[in-house]
Amino acid sequence: MYELKTKQNDNSVLEFIESAGSKRKREDAYRLLDVFTEETGFPAKMWGPSMIGFGSYHYKYKTGHEGDSFLAGYSPRKAKVSLYFAPGDEEREELLKKFGKHTTGKACVYINKVDDIDEDVLRELIHASITFLKKTYPDGGMNQPSS
Repeated sequence: MYELKTKQNDNSVLEFIESAGSKRKREDAYRLLDVFTEETGFPAKMWGPSMIGFGSYHYKYKTGHEGDSFLAGYSPRKAKVSLYFAPGDEEREELLKKFGKHTTGKACVYINKVDDIDEDVLRELIHASITFLKKTYPDGGMNQPSS
């Protein structure tokens, strides 16, 4: 049976950020850490060896495949910074039109650096992702933000 590789773990987010390569990449990673923490209300957790996720939910597809994932997150990868928002959300596509310099993959949005994007739109994207996932997986065992 297939086992999901990207699971939440107890690895240190700060140690991961410190290993992120260039000074600029680390600065961007810390800036994103602040934005995602503020906007989600969740503490940062490592998911797999290289993704920083905030919050979690349980999904189950019609095929029977199920698992857990984070509500929103990012990874300061070597080439680009990967931003993770819920795929399939039409609001995401509209927000990306005013986001700034980026490219997209199936589930990721890639940026070179935080200065290339509109931080207010990033905050909207985070909220849209969480709202979309709550609607899509209403019984998804969403954890609640820390108060």
